[in-house]
Amino acid sequence: MIEAICAEAALRNDYLHQDIATVYFGGGTPSLITIYDLRFTIEKLRSLFRIVDDAEITLEINPDDISAEKLEGWTSVGINRLSIGVQSFFDEDLQWMNRAHNSVQAKTAIALSKQAGFDNISIDLIYGVPGLTDQRWEQNLETAFAFGIPHLSCYALTVEPKTALKKMIDHNKKEDVNAEKQAAQFELLMQLTNAAGYEHYEISNFSKPGFRSKHNSSYWQCKPYLGLGPSAHSYNGGSRQWNVSSNALYIESISKKILPQQQEMLSQTQKLNEYIMTGLRTSEGISLEAVEQLSDEPTALQILKEAQKFIYEKLMGVSDGTLFLTRKGKLFADGIASDLFRM
Repeated sequence: MIEAICAEAALRNDYLHQDIATVYFGGGTPSLITIYDLRFTIEKLRSLFRIVDDAEITLEINPDDISAEKLEGWTSVGINRLSIGVQSFFDEDLQWMNRAHNSVQAKTAIALSKQAGFDNISIDLIYGVPGLTDQRWEQNLETAFAFGIPHLSCYALTVEPKTALKKMIDHNKKEDVNAEKQAAQFELLMQLTNAAGYEHYEISNFSKPGFRSKHNSSYWQCKPYLGLGPSAHSYNGGSRQWNVSSNALYIESISKKILPQQQEMLSQTQKLNEYIMTGLRTSEGISLEAVEQLSDEPTALQILKEAQKFIYEKLMGVSDGTLFLTRKGKLFADGIASDLFRM
């Protein structure tokens, strides 16, 4: 797999015509990659792309994969940001989510990471889990604050179709999620992170000043990116590509120097709708000037007119030619964006 990913990088080294400021090892379980393979991959990428010296290089890791030895190795190969899948600091929640680690491992992972010199750390937390009380959710956040974690990615539990969790819920073996409870815990999240000095810079992301995820921010700003590996998506400003999900088919195709991908050319309307969707998720909102540039016809005034009902309901605000969601509006982000989409 490592050889195939590096081979794909070589086949696509002309995809991005720019300096590379971020590299992100995510999806699957990249923390299981050996230090040798990780070093090999990073050196290969540096030989193929113009990666800046101070690039943000993130590794997604599970708490049970962390050790002092691994942390030292990750530092030695250039990893300078960790994204740790904590999810919860309570064993009952972790067991409900069928996570491999426990609460002690979660706290130990953070402590070891900080001892190893990592100051740019993000952790994932999940709210809206059946059985998670508001008090316990608050304790999860307070634990993160106490550790001095500079970046939090917090997601409402979602039940995907055709999953084991969905099947258990359908057979009454597990409690279903409660939308009202999730909304209440999201409001609690916004309140507590604001009081603790975090910027709510994207719907699900909170950071101390200077610690926004540069990599994920590029997605929300509709900047081009290259994805390597099975199921990876890429975007160059005009089209989107995605690789096959099968590991075996991916490796076989790459061995024949064939890119195993599909492509979708994006219309101006699709580009505009994507800008509305991603832009509204950020604290910066959407620029009416940018809307006009992305449209083939006068659109900004029309969108502003359609947004008036949300402004009246205090779900949106407008300032200096920018439309943005209020704290209350963030509860309805997807629906508001959908209403503003062009057809």
